Amino acid sequence: MLKDIEIATSAKLKPITEIAESLGIVEDEFEPYGRYKAKITSNIPKVAENFKPEDSSRLVLVTAINPTPAGEGKTTVSIGLAQALCKAGKNAVLALREPSLGPVFGVKGGAAGGGYSQVLPMEDINLHFTGDLHALTSANNLLCALLDNHIQQGNALGIDPRRVLIKRCLDMNDRALRNTVVGLGGKADGVPRQDGFIITVASEIMAILCLCDDLEDLKARIGRILTAYTYDNKPIFAKDLDATGAMAALLKDAINPNLVQTIENTPAIIHGGPFANIAHGCNSVRATRLALSLAQKSGSDGYAVTEAGFGSDLGAEKFYDIKCRLAGFKPACTVLVATVRALKHNGDGVLEKGIINLITHIENLKKFGVPVVVAINRFHTDTEEELSFIRKSCDELSVKAITTEVFAKGGAGGLELAEAVIETCNKVKTSYKPIYDVKLSVKDKIGKVAKEIYRADGVDYTKLAEKAITDIENLGFGNLPVCVAKTQYSFSDDPTKLGRPKNFRITVRDLRLSAGAGFIVVLTGEIMTLPGLPKVPAANNIDIDSAGNITGLF
Repeated sequence: MLKDIEIATSAKLKPITEIAESLGIVEDEFEPYGRYKAKITSNIPKVAENFKPEDSSRLVLVTAINPTPAGEGKTTVSIGLAQALCKAGKNAVLALREPSLGPVFGVKGGAAGGGYSQVLPMEDINLHFTGDLHALTSANNLLCALLDNHIQQGNALGIDPRRVLIKRCLDMNDRALRNTVVGLGGKADGVPRQDGFIITVASEIMAILCLCDDLEDLKARIGRILTAYTYDNKPIFAKDLDATGAMAALLKDAINPNLVQTIENTPAIIHGGPFANIAHGCNSVRATRLALSLAQKSGSDGYAVTEAGFGSDLGAEKFYDIKCRLAGFKPACTVLVATVRALKHNGDGVLEKGIINLITHIENLKKFGVPVVVAINRFHTDTEEELSFIRKSCDELSVKAITTEVFAKGGAGGLELAEAVIETCNKVKTSYKPIYDVKLSVKDKIGKVAKEIYRADGVDYTKLAEKAITDIENLGFGNLPVCVAKTQYSFSDDPTKLGRPKNFRITVRDLRLSAGAGFIVVLTGEIMTLPGLPKVPAANNIDIDSAGNITGLF
């Protein structure tokens, strides 16, 4: 059996100019980054300006159940579904997140799909791609440098070094940088203070890139980044440090979505990459709007396929409660990816016990008013008896469960899933609605998510969290959506509580205002905003030969 990298390198890619042409993108509307990648440029303002909620009537979200540490192939199924829709004679455009170097070199390795359902060029996408994450890192760290320089150069604003909120970032798992001290060495080296790093994909600047409409909106959001407090308790925003223009200038190219293709030459737009366990977990609004517009350009029966990170208790909840609310999307269908492996993992090795995890995700997703189709991502070890049991369990909830083999067969292995999605979009009326009203108090919004999605008995708050809520509401930002940072392995905030935990409460240890992004980050459990590397990192298996061929990314 061929390895993913061997399948990827043997694929017959089309020049990116041909992919753009197939979508009706003309020469001055995209900028090639080599032969197989491009930035889509002047299309975007028109898409944002003319977008209407009804334009998302063929938007399909792919999400998943609570995964094993290796993941359950959600990205692979997303890619395979888009390919299958094209095989079924429909226009389809894929909209995905960009991989972070953290997991690429950490636990999971590459994040560009697998088998015969990959986005290409896989090596580029997994590594530096078009430089978006580097630009985001630079913009974030410029803000930090400007803040520390302001303190050093007389501190006219009266910033309290003990109350600096913004942290430096890098796109790498490096636990040693979670807590640092800067400004050591002497007077010329800055004012000493405690600091730390987060991973770029958890930064507010990443969320801002993914949620902004255009450059003007980007600048306005950057200006609202809360960076620190003064000695007399006044908030200091990025605009107060005159950081907005320079940060936006660094992002002038990164704001434009990236165009690539799948292994079957299906168009794929990849842009933005926030994690869902510590951020909002969705690709950019601009990319999704563009995918919808381009898919429907040559006919009304075009489909845009997108995904949200980790299980539906994280990515899908944030997709529906944050992204769709903000962007005006009204999705037509949710595809819920499940595997026998993950269901057994959630049931202490017993499929019949673990099925409750799938059932709970289905029940939760229905609360958003969007119809659900289950995609069983088949592994070669699965038995027909096991697959039949999953299908029967879904039938009892009036939900179709389709076995897919997109890893082994590409689009051909997802044709039945594609037909189910098409039928659902055409015959089942969507009535999308968020779980909560943003006008509720911060605690009430958190409580709604905890009760309706996690099935918790209640929420407990530390003194630090209580103070943070008071500060956020006093600043006038209490009406923003909440973005919960939580383990991906459980509905609870304890990764060891698998399946469908009962008799538990969620503990909120702190909250952080992301005024520029437009949400409030809620920190629970032991979730870290800068992950660490495992004992044996994936990086140990990655190599490059004298001809420049990279191995070990999968």
